[in-house]
Amino acid sequence: MEYSDFGMKLSGESGILRLMDDLGRPLPLGVTPRKLGGGNPARIPDVEAAYRREMQRMLADGDRFEETISRYDAPQGRASLIDAVVSFLRREYGWDLGHDNVAITNGSQSAFFFLFNLFSGTRPERKTILFPLVPEYVGYADQGIERDTFVTLPSSVSTEGDHSFKYHIDIPLVEDYLSRHPEVGAVCVSRPTNPTGNVLTDVEIASLTALTRRYGIPLMIDNAYGMPFPNIIFPERFDGSAAPTWQPGVILSMSLSKIGLPSLRTGIVIADAPVVSALSAVNSIVSLTSGSLGQVLAEDMILTGEIKTLADGVVAPYYRKKSSDAIAHIGEFFRGRNYRLHRSEGAIFLWMYLPDLAIGSRELYERLKERGVVVVPGEYFFFGLERGSDEETAWKRHPHREKCVRINYSGSEEDVREGLRIMAEVSAKAESGR
Repeated sequence: MEYSDFGMKLSGESGILRLMDDLGRPLPLGVTPRKLGGGNPARIPDVEAAYRREMQRMLADGDRFEETISRYDAPQGRASLIDAVVSFLRREYGWDLGHDNVAITNGSQSAFFFLFNLFSGTRPERKTILFPLVPEYVGYADQGIERDTFVTLPSSVSTEGDHSFKYHIDIPLVEDYLSRHPEVGAVCVSRPTNPTGNVLTDVEIASLTALTRRYGIPLMIDNAYGMPFPNIIFPERFDGSAAPTWQPGVILSMSLSKIGLPSLRTGIVIADAPVVSALSAVNSIVSLTSGSLGQVLAEDMILTGEIKTLADGVVAPYYRKKSSDAIAHIGEFFRGRNYRLHRSEGAIFLWMYLPDLAIGSRELYERLKERGVVVVPGEYFFFGLERGSDEETAWKRHPHREKCVRINYSGSEEDVREGLRIMAEVSAKAESGR
């Protein structure tokens, strides 16, 4: 069967396809699965109990359930949820928002597909999307409809102690690039960053906001793991603050996935009114509208602020402990080895650098799967047309590209501990060339 360029691009091999496929694909017979890949959040009883309560209230409220499942909402989203989001954000942060500043999408993944292609491509001059910090989320890599949509810039790296490091945005490099490349249509960051758990501080976000405002382009912030919910941020592990931020010219994407509703695909986009209008128009063409169930379950929890209370008092401490436990297991099983972990500042992942691997991280991934352990190889997180001084694709020479893996630590204690033990065993053999 012969597909178009669009069909070939989106139906081919991709990092996000591999990641999502691994969530449901059977592993070799006879091995116990230890799934440390994917982006599934943990099942947290207090969070699940709150959604169960909301579902029971809906079922008990006349024909509210039937009304929810039998009616389309507007392409912009459910009006009452949008009003709840506006009320909550105005009350909590004093943001000057109105109903026309919020759009609901079928998850933030869909939102960014729409946004990237709204601000890139041929119109009539070709426009690109700039990522100023890589490695970056694997799910972005193949979302551009046109080829060579994404441009990435190298981050600086600082080492900390024997086994820790951190990536940093090189703000002067970003400024220089924007000054020489008027084709950039938008800048995008995730905060906290998937895969590394890096949290951009208020100072870094303010610098990027000032730059994008100067060049008349939007700054997109993927806040899927950030504040106010799910608030998987560990402030004691980084310098400065990372308060939620929105202002005109910023496109802020939030999600209900990491606070317990991944299967209901509910994304929330805060943006200028023309952007919300454009998103709504695209959503009507691609999906008619967004699914209603997640919107209904979360509406009262957002309106009352309960969702933030859960994030602050339950979700954040839960993941802080999970992160600390996983780091302790790595310290135990990799003792005496040459390895580094990116400083765990947030999100649900650890980013591990194994400089002595004699194989690439994709090969390590395949060997781990044979033992039932699923991680995500680092190659997928280095993407885009990163340009060096010689105009070569410099990311292919990045020293971390084939030596890193992303580990999801949100699984059960047994799975995480045993998965890391097996990973230490398999990677030790890979370092010796066996």
